[in-house]
Amino acid sequence: MNLVLVHGAWHGPWCWELLVPELQNRGWTVSTVDLPSTSGDPAAGMHADADAVRAHLAELDGPVTLLAHSYGGVPATEAAGPNVRQLVYLAAHVLEEGESVVSPLGGPWFPPDADFAPGGEPSEAYYHDVPADRAREAVARLRPQSAKAFTEELTRAAWRDIPSALIVCDDDRSLPGVIIERAIEGGRVKVVRHLPGGHSPFLARPAELAALVDEIAR
Repeated sequence: MNLVLVHGAWHGPWCWELLVPELQNRGWTVSTVDLPSTSGDPAAGMHADADAVRAHLAELDGPVTLLAHSYGGVPATEAAGPNVRQLVYLAAHVLEEGESVVSPLGGPWFPPDADFAPGGEPSEAYYHDVPADRAREAVARLRPQSAKAFTEELTRAAWRDIPSALIVCDDDRSLPGVIIERAIEGGRVKVVRHLPGGHSPFLARPAELAALVDEIAR
């Protein structure tokens, strides 16, 4: 059983280090994608990220469950192909064709000529319920995020063809509520589950998240 993890903005595959063994203990073959838009290259946008997801999926045999966190939901939505049996959005953007990350927000929060997008204060926005030592380590590992990733538009919405689920973090201080509302009220996901706590349950409660992902994916 293949489970592919797609990280969010400013992060990298490192963010899954606590979750991966929890999922492996439940019988999953787990792999991760490293998104180019967090590589420090301002020219790498959402479509480059989608290409990376697509290339990784093409290397796998058998059906795949694709789990995407936050911004990672956008390239996952663009790239999910025939071997993806289920999309699981973790506190993630679930967008429509022609939309970008900034579309539901009324436009970018950064200058139009910016190379990189500023984030919120990470300790509060991403890690407020993560153990302090772990949160400090995560903040130190954050990477530059290309602004282009947030303005490039989707050309396809895989959730139209692939069964999709959304995990809502009930004390999420990063993802705007309008993102969650549009996904649920617009019928973009068929299954909705809730976790207590903030935006990064893979660091705050990895065992609990693994159990929920396993339940949804099976």
